[in-house]
Amino acid sequence: MLARAARGHCHGMSAEQDRAPVSSEVSHPNSEPGQNAPHPPAGEPPDSFWAGVKRHKVVEWTLAYVAFGYALLHTVEMLGEAFEWPLLVPRLTVFGLVLAAPIAVTLAWYHGHRARQRVSGPELSILIVLLLVAGSVMWWLSRNSHERGVASAPAVVANTAVSPAPATGSFNPPPHSIAVLPFVNMSGDKEQEYFSDGLSEELLNDLARINELQVAARTSAFSFKGKDTDIGTIARKLNVGTVLEGSVRRSAHTVRVTAQLINAVTGFHMWSQSYDRDLGDVLKLQADIAQAVSNALKVTLLGGVPSKIKIGGTRNAAAYDAYLRAQGGYWKQHSASELMQVIDGYREAVRLDPNFALAFAELSLSLDAYARYAGPAVLDWEQRAREPALKAIALAPDLAEGHVALAASLTNSLNFKGASEEYERAVALAPGSARILRDYGLFAVSMGRTEEGLTALRRAVVLDPLNEASHGDLIEGLRLARRYDESIAAYRDALSQLPDNASWQWTSGLAYYALGDIQRVRSLCESKVKEGNEEAPWEGCLAVVYQKLGRYADAEAWMKKHKARWGDAGAHSYAVCYAQWGDTTKALEWLETALRLRDVGLQSLKVDPLLDPLRKDPRFQAIERALKFPD
Repeated sequence: MLARAARGHCHGMSAEQDRAPVSSEVSHPNSEPGQNAPHPPAGEPPDSFWAGVKRHKVVEWTLAYVAFGYALLHTVEMLGEAFEWPLLVPRLTVFGLVLAAPIAVTLAWYHGHRARQRVSGPELSILIVLLLVAGSVMWWLSRNSHERGVASAPAVVANTAVSPAPATGSFNPPPHSIAVLPFVNMSGDKEQEYFSDGLSEELLNDLARINELQVAARTSAFSFKGKDTDIGTIARKLNVGTVLEGSVRRSAHTVRVTAQLINAVTGFHMWSQSYDRDLGDVLKLQADIAQAVSNALKVTLLGGVPSKIKIGGTRNAAAYDAYLRAQGGYWKQHSASELMQVIDGYREAVRLDPNFALAFAELSLSLDAYARYAGPAVLDWEQRAREPALKAIALAPDLAEGHVALAASLTNSLNFKGASEEYERAVALAPGSARILRDYGLFAVSMGRTEEGLTALRRAVVLDPLNEASHGDLIEGLRLARRYDESIAAYRDALSQLPDNASWQWTSGLAYYALGDIQRVRSLCESKVKEGNEEAPWEGCLAVVYQKLGRYADAEAWMKKHKARWGDAGAHSYAVCYAQWGDTTKALEWLETALRLRDVGLQSLKVDPLLDPLRKDPRFQAIERALKFPD
């Protein structure tokens, strides 16, 4: 019917009219709109399809449409780069051009001839329907393209027992799992990198507060910084289904953040957005991005998560800047002087904003870390660490970082009951924080809550699989639980993920020692002593293994060197050595010294297998009671 209409046929024409002379029906080439279009002479066969295409200039119209689309795409790309439009704009432009193509061909068929017919009612209805269908398809694609990938990635584990992604085979990450990569610094000044890194880390922490999300921890996510690693590889290594990346451009008083969320299973972009804010509104910016990501992942925000994200923060731009500088330094420090610079940075942040609870919490954790450099003044530094932790909690009672800071301070002061309460509160407030789960897990195992602690430690490894501390604490937790084979298996798994790391050798050596492989431990300790390693009591290790091998003179010599290096600060270590020698008297004397000095090594006294030879002695039992381990 449409073809006949295009040739000017009308329903109801008589045979005589149909045979009328052509000259009476054909319009002049310059005829006015509304006049009839030409049609084939009477007696001639109708046009073929391709003849109709040619006569209606469909090819010319289509080429013109392609040229228009090509120019439009280049214009959008050019403007997008100039104004930093999100990637969604060019993608929607492509979708629109593709879906509008049949509309353009339809218009060409009806109106390509220079007779310029008017649009009839049925034709207008068809065009409206086509436009509605195209718009609906564009909306559906932009809203739901990511669901195909998420639906194809079924849950493989529960919230508290997630296994890392296999190195080979199908990739089935947990649903609602995400990694936040360090945002790219676009400020043109390398010195501003602390700001882009810090903003990325804070956004990561904000997302970790959402219970339904599994968020890869900072150390693992940031390990890919500066590396040309594709999104799929990153997602497999971190076992996440989505990846958030972006850029930060900071000026004197404003910040522009562009973020995009990628489905790592399908490779599709799920969401992207650009934000322009004043520096004082960065906290609100973080909350907005976290809200947008949760919406894209279809995560239900329960319990006022947006308000939780704002807890403990600041609207003081200078205080926030000092805080981010200190945060960047904390992850890079390797000495007492570098750590003190970090402490000074946090102190500057709380000076500029005395209500900045998060900065108080991080100041406390940094002071607590500095205590290991303090020597005889360790108790003084632990007391200094407690004050900002209490301040953080007073300012923001629901800030998890404040409670974990206080828990660490109480643990180092051997107040295990108080530390237990604070750790439990911190885990309840931030169950997705690998840092909190790691610290709490080892503490719980040391308190005798083995299964609870190991569950937290395993979860920390899942959330932070490229962090040596997560693996090391799990290896140690399994050893304290007397699961030596599992401890060694965890050590081997750690090496498979971080093959160049040797920081777990001491803990794994203790597991081999417990299994009776003395020669392996001897070889390990001898090699470390030759390297001049001072990070672990390797001299004490040799004192123990030589005694076990019957080399008593060598054992005595290394014990003497061990004491000379550490002084009274090694009281707990000396007690362990003498316990393994079978010298109960000296072992208990050094344990009593450790108790008097509040040696933090006593944290594991309740469960450490190396102290088993002393457990039946009344003096040991008195020390254990004095430490007041929680039931």
